[in-house]
Amino acid sequence: MRPAALIFDVDGTLAETEELHRHAFNAAFAAQGYPFNWDQPLYARLLDVTGGKERIAHYLREHEPEAALSAQDIAALHADKTVRYAQSMASGGLALRRGVARLIREAEMAGTPLAIATTTSRANVDALLRATLRRQPFRVIAAGDEVSVKKPSPQVYELALRRLGLPASACVAFEDTLNGVRSAQGAGLRCVVTVSAYGGAGPFPGALTGVSCSNKKNVLVTTCRDSRCRKWIASTAGTPSSAQNPAGLA
Repeated sequence: MRPAALIFDVDGTLAETEELHRHAFNAAFAAQGYPFNWDQPLYARLLDVTGGKERIAHYLREHEPEAALSAQDIAALHADKTVRYAQSMASGGLALRRGVARLIREAEMAGTPLAIATTTSRANVDALLRATLRRQPFRVIAAGDEVSVKKPSPQVYELALRRLGLPASACVAFEDTLNGVRSAQGAGLRCVVTVSAYGGAGPFPGALTGVSCSNKKNVLVTTCRDSRCRKWIASTAGTPSSAQNPAGLA
């Protein structure tokens, strides 16, 4: 049976955005005179903490305990980072992961509602959609700044489901991280996992399937190790060929 709705995470799932986020954080630190620099290995560890302000606060506690930044300072720093991220996104050069645009188009053609459930802010979601799709195909967007506790809490998925007016059992989530999978599962959703540059290689216990992806080719789905996933993709897309040859999605 075709899912009643598809609910997407954003960073790492719709697009490989994390490097833009990392550079925006570092640019904001430098602009405000802070001697912080997040290299790739450090940033990969920091991504275990969901939410930008929460990530900054965690970093300060663990790595810069003498830095006296108040909650207001952190909020201002994060606001600066958000502006810089949006500016970088608007300059171009970032695309949706291969397969995403086609899946969105085919879901729309089939009348399947689309939604977003993310820990990032609504401003960041809007910046990504403007820069890539240049339109807004999602019936519902539930963002991290609309809930009190971020992933792995299920709150943002529960918010998306309430706005959709659909039961979790009828919908499917797309995620790329263990925190995201736990969030989706906590809301009662089946979850398809796609490995991303910063999302970790798993394992992802309890996910509907493991999806193997090629970061070099920036592919959303290249191989499905579970026949249920192949059948589900076929039913969603309405064309068996896309399930038999997922790498051909564009």
